Amino acid sequence: MARDPGPLPAREPPASEHGAALLTVLLLVAILSVVTAVALDRLTLASRMTRNIVSADQGRAYLLTGEQMVANLVTDLVSVNPDRTTLQGDWLGRDQTISVPGGLVTARLIDRGNCFNLNSLVVGPEQPGGADADPSGARLVARPAGIAQFAALMRLLGVDHNIALQIAISAADWIDSDSEPGNGGAEDNYYAGFDPAYRPANTLMADPSELLMVNAMTPDIYQRIRPWVCALPTTRLSAININTLLPGQAVLLAMLAPDALGLDEARQVLAQRPPEGYGSVNIFWSLPPLVRLAAPQDVQDQTVAKTRWFEVVLRADLGGDLVEEIVLIDAETQPARLVRRQWGDES
Repeated sequence: MARDPGPLPAREPPASEHGAALLTVLLLVAILSVVTAVALDRLTLASRMTRNIVSADQGRAYLLTGEQMVANLVTDLVSVNPDRTTLQGDWLGRDQTISVPGGLVTARLIDRGNCFNLNSLVVGPEQPGGADADPSGARLVARPAGIAQFAALMRLLGVDHNIALQIAISAADWIDSDSEPGNGGAEDNYYAGFDPAYRPANTLMADPSELLMVNAMTPDIYQRIRPWVCALPTTRLSAININTLLPGQAVLLAMLAPDALGLDEARQVLAQRPPEGYGSVNIFWSLPPLVRLAAPQDVQDQTVAKTRWFEVVLRADLGGDLVEEIVLIDAETQPARLVRRQWGDES
């Protein structure tokens, strides 16, 4: 009978195979590390996105509540002195902060009447009682007085006379209902030559940034005039409040009579305003520096002692997550009412 040789001795792998096995293990470890890192990164991103969504929703809820609080504040501000709106109370441009769970809500109130209303470049119909009509379907016609004021404003800000006039006429063409360009303006045929081609809105501007699409406008000129223009939902000429206009905003007063009222004179008049403001427009225009101007009645009528439009910049800061909103409030009727909402900042 043959004898059982027993188990065969284990074979030692060659030394070269030891290195290959170690390399395989290291490669697997590296792959698993990359997969784990990617998974953790995506998990972190997903968590952050979820947090942002929750913070944004919470922030918007706070700001929507803040809208009503600010509308009530404007109502109270106007009710204190029904015949005039003044700077008493230090409300203009001052941040008011409210603590909320998880952060802060800040509100800044601005007199939005003190600007050049781009929609005053045209004339539109009004409803009985002086209320603004719904511009949908209404015929809008270029207004020479508005064009002259806009051109004057740009000249006072250092824009070349011819370019300023061309922009002002073209901006009126952008808004008015017809397709006939003004002298130096632009309508459909001009913008059709661009790539891509586009057409003027032929309705009221919703935002001043529309000026960037207008003939002869450049980014440099736009940035220069942006702080001084607005797009209110009305075609009325800009109603400048002589009780809240700051000396640094004297250009808005000078644009009403640029050939007669210089910037320095306008600044001096505003700097000498009494703290309680002027009781009426007639008192303002009876001041010695202004009597000499012999300003036309339509110019005098464009100045007011009471503000209708207020802009409020609202910001919710929830642990570094920011939500911003800009609202426009109409104080002509009581209580004041919100007429426009824009999420995000003006830039």
